[in-house]
Amino acid sequence: MPGTKPVPDIVVGRLPIYLRALTRLLEEGQQVVASKELAKRLGISSAQIRKDLSHFGEFGKQGKGYEVAYLRDQLRSILHADRTWNMALIGAGDLGHAIAHYMEFEKEGFRIVCVFDNNPQKIGRRLGKFEILDMAALPQKVREQEIKLAVVAVPAEAAQSVVDELVRAGVKAILNYAPATVVVPPNVHVQSIEPVMYLQRMTYYL
Repeated sequence: MPGTKPVPDIVVGRLPIYLRALTRLLEEGQQVVASKELAKRLGISSAQIRKDLSHFGEFGKQGKGYEVAYLRDQLRSILHADRTWNMALIGAGDLGHAIAHYMEFEKEGFRIVCVFDNNPQKIGRRLGKFEILDMAALPQKVREQEIKLAVVAVPAEAAQSVVDELVRAGVKAILNYAPATVVVPPNVHVQSIEPVMYLQRMTYYL
């Protein structure tokens, strides 16, 4: 990978957008794409696309564009999306049920392998193909299943304590659906998805 400077997180955040567009182009049978065409599809300038990709190497030829399959495969490798990742789901409420049944995760290589909750009335019951496990079993399951990612779908007041347990168990990346800001060590990455916050951001413009 060219250079030694860390890649800005905002650039990493755009790579899955490029990957999704390239996958769609392949499904449409397109073999080559110019940065201008990609820019038009995504609403991102072609200069920005070229600059983003330049952090990782030279993928296209001037005047010829990018080979779609090659660039798609390179981005999958850069994002480590060319393998299957085992994930833990914490929270077996309504949101947890929806996440457990969301098929796109596994299609894209993110496989939920166990579901946890601390409610005695839920522990031992079924959530789809999963038995809901006690949070006390988390450290052992993380080791056995080599889990590095987790999805948190718990109430706001429980979010930080759940995240702390995940960090102690060795989880390195957390997708947080809880409506709460959580604090983690520098070596753990958190991505929060809070629909109400995004709605509030949009209503500013209405």
